[in-house]
Amino acid sequence: MTRLLRICAAWLGLLAFFPAVAQQPGAPATPGTPAGIRRIADLPYGPDARQRMDVYLPANAHGAPVLVMVHGGAWMFGDKAAASVIDLKVEHWVRDQGFILVSVGYRFVPQVDVLQQAQDVARAVATAQASAPSWGGDAGRFVLMGHSAGAHLVALLGASPDIARQQGARPWLGTIALDSAALDTTGLMRRRHMNFYDRVFGSDPALWRAVSPTDTLAPGAAPVLLVCSTQRRDGSCTQSQQFAARVAATGGRAEVLPEDLSHAQINAELGLPGGYTAAVDGFVRSVGAQGAKATTGALGAQGAIGKPQS
Repeated sequence: MTRLLRICAAWLGLLAFFPAVAQQPGAPATPGTPAGIRRIADLPYGPDARQRMDVYLPANAHGAPVLVMVHGGAWMFGDKAAASVIDLKVEHWVRDQGFILVSVGYRFVPQVDVLQQAQDVARAVATAQASAPSWGGDAGRFVLMGHSAGAHLVALLGASPDIARQQGARPWLGTIALDSAALDTTGLMRRRHMNFYDRVFGSDPALWRAVSPTDTLAPGAAPVLLVCSTQRRDGSCTQSQQFAARVAATGGRAEVLPEDLSHAQINAELGLPGGYTAAVDGFVRSVGAQGAKATTGALGAQGAIGKPQS
């Protein structure tokens, strides 16, 4: 009974701490797609039932850039078709700018560990790159984006390109991490932390290092935009700034975009008109992934975002 109470307490703490995560399991799946958008549902990239991706195609795509979206859910749950993951992003990037959007599902802890989750995402990217020409997409103009746990996974792939290369993925133009507090996974696990992190990352420091974007950072990473919530109390913006400085020290490009939004809003409101979406658009343009129907936004043609970390 004591063990059951501890487990219940841990989950209650998790749901209170990450409201976006709390919404994920019961979030309504996207019931339909905007007019003119075609959806290919549950395209397999591996043998497991969770190794599936949904592809959203604009009308008459030809050489379209591709945005790969990786959902969150504390590495233990989540839904690639959740409204907060998909709806506004499809409207903004697919309908309005002519992108192809790929929403990736992946296996969960404890079925696999976090490194295997990153390998799942990399395998999905490789499959999407191979399929892009048949969709009317450009395999050379991919951008990776993830929220929460998904932000950690895309940041890990960006920091350690060998993980992606081993799964057959080719380099992509840029990475967008939407509010991760696990960029320094080793540091996170060595200080006081929420109990659910123990379920996710275990007790082996070797695994912590292997899945830590900070510890695995290698030269040659694609440019990265680190969006962080200034409302969080666990220092996601501090981690983002520290990680960006590490990237800059290797000669790479990393930018931090602090937003006065909750962890949930960082994901769900991306795509709404305003400065936040315009800033992300600026980064996407700056790495060369402008959509066929994109126009210059509030940041101008150069896509300058905040202050580069150096």
